[in-house]
Amino acid sequence: MQQPAANPHAATQVRGACPHDCPDTCALLTTVDNGVAVKVQGNPDHAHTAGVLCAKVSRYTERTYHPERVLQPLRRVGPKGAGRFEPVAWDEALDDIARRLGAIAARDAQAIQPYSYAGTMGLVQGESMDRRFFHRLGASLLDRTICSSAGGEALTQTLGGKLGMRVEFFCEAKLILIWGSNSIGSNLHFWRHALQAKRDGARLVCIDPRRSETAEKCHEHIALLPGTDAALALALMHELIVHDWLDHDYIARYTLGWEALRERALQWSPERAAAICGIDAQQIRRLARDWGTTRPAAIRLNYGVQRTRGGGNAVRAIACLPALTGAWRHRAGGLLLSASGAFPVQRTALQRPDLLADRRPRTVNMSTIGDALLHEASVEAGPRIEALVVYNSNPLAVAPESAKVARGLAREDLFTVVLEHFMTDTADYADYVLPATTQLEHWDVHAAYGHTDVLLNRPAIAPVGQARSNAAIFRALAARMGFDEPCFQDDDEALCRQAYGSAVDFQHLLDHGFATLALPAAPFAEGGFATPSGRCEFYSARLAAQGLDGLPGYLPNFEAPGSSADYPLAMISPPARNFLNSSFVNVKSLRDAEGEPLLEIHAADAQARGIGDGDMVRVFNARGVYRCRAAVSPRARAGVVHGLGIWWRKFGANGTNVNELTSQALTDLGRAPTFYDCLVEVARSE
Repeated sequence: MQQPAANPHAATQVRGACPHDCPDTCALLTTVDNGVAVKVQGNPDHAHTAGVLCAKVSRYTERTYHPERVLQPLRRVGPKGAGRFEPVAWDEALDDIARRLGAIAARDAQAIQPYSYAGTMGLVQGESMDRRFFHRLGASLLDRTICSSAGGEALTQTLGGKLGMRVEFFCEAKLILIWGSNSIGSNLHFWRHALQAKRDGARLVCIDPRRSETAEKCHEHIALLPGTDAALALALMHELIVHDWLDHDYIARYTLGWEALRERALQWSPERAAAICGIDAQQIRRLARDWGTTRPAAIRLNYGVQRTRGGGNAVRAIACLPALTGAWRHRAGGLLLSASGAFPVQRTALQRPDLLADRRPRTVNMSTIGDALLHEASVEAGPRIEALVVYNSNPLAVAPESAKVARGLAREDLFTVVLEHFMTDTADYADYVLPATTQLEHWDVHAAYGHTDVLLNRPAIAPVGQARSNAAIFRALAARMGFDEPCFQDDDEALCRQAYGSAVDFQHLLDHGFATLALPAAPFAEGGFATPSGRCEFYSARLAAQGLDGLPGYLPNFEAPGSSADYPLAMISPPARNFLNSSFVNVKSLRDAEGEPLLEIHAADAQARGIGDGDMVRVFNARGVYRCRAAVSPRARAGVVHGLGIWWRKFGANGTNVNELTSQALTDLGRAPTFYDCLVEVARSE
């Protein structure tokens, strides 16, 4: 769409919030000229954003005014997957969708499956009217596990929730472990604090299989093998114990299960862990000394750690480290994985689970949607999925073992509705595609998981074309389904007001765009953990009651490096720097910056296979084949390759992406996917 010429005399600025799945949740200022958004920038009044945006979101107007944006409802006229659609009026589309969902619900509403995640992190457009609609309908529930549930469960079992230190105090730390995070690409505003700490003399250590942009700028990089983080954490505990680098008073007052953890940790010498992690034992000794003797010391943990079989246990083990040394006593000490548990979101009011009444629908795990779409009806699994409603997600690109997802979406007896901005891989298989608003066009309110400010998003412009907000679409469907409860009349601004109720002053949000939660500077300085015991639980009785190990331990990968002669290389799939999950792949300036789908491979592994830099390669295992270009790179350690994601399949050389190769196996805790627990082989492609 062509943007009208700007008139600087009519320009205004509208406060908003970045909706994307990133810890930073930036405050935005959108400049609007004669009803057209001409610029998106960071709000300098918001301390965490400080006027700075990532390269992706600074180009947000390219997304809103993209020439390929879906701007009217579409109905499929070709084969599923072919992407052939015709325009249809909103009333006609909504009437038909309501009729078809109603017919399925009359047989068994559990045959209707919603599928959504964090395409927007907004509480209104992501988890309000949609949840009310599906609860009232009685549809199957969705276990939203695809990103963070293993780590979240681990934090809950250890600290009591998704809680941790405040990000702004990392700048005061004297040692920062950046564990499983490429902060420069995925947590830019934390990196600002880390750099300040570095300038003030702090030591930065990056623990990551990949030599990322962040690892290059740290004092040390520990390139362990994927899925071995728990072994490293246990060996660090071993050294803390042997050298008595412990805060015995903190342990006695504020922890639970110390003697049992001590006994386990003493079994993990640096040599034992080094052999498993594929690193030098001296690196472990040095890191333990630094952690045990430096004050204050902090860990910025990220979700890459928990994407293997033992990912939950790995997060549990790492989360124990600050309590052993009393790092929590300092506001610049401790750990941060997610701060989202600190937000007083009124989810019951937003989502209205009471609308289920006495019904108890089944729950389908979004990480195994490939299998779920292919399952036949059974007593154990319930009815076959007959309708799929997708919003805020692109499962064909992001879900593991995507060949199965494609086969499921191709079923002629599956009715699929997709709410979208663009014709994604998933939208190509839809029966209806409904045009959704972007963040510049709707109301929303946000929590965060990398800081502790609530943000409000005001609509900066009117919806482009015929786009409607997610909440508006589900309101319209509810009306056509005859849902007459008053809650279905709430407009988007009303939903924003309900999201926090009286816990946050909504007028303050209207006036400033954000509000800072009143939280202690050092949340666990004197214990006060949110666990049942009020202590940091090294031993979790709740896990033991489930028949699981109450202590954190090391679980080898399902597909452990060296365990297969056919597939000798471990593959991880970290995000490409210019994309955010599968968002922004179709923004040409960002796709041009990224180039093309790449596999980073170590020179020795490439040479052994006759692969040169820039060669096209086949990456394969028993689940499928992915073709892309090889980048012989020092970012890869020997034995590990990196399939940078997440490209849309339609941009892949053979119509696939890296998730053709990942499995639907789930983690030890949290029922999450094991994207980084994947063995492959690589060969030159003719």
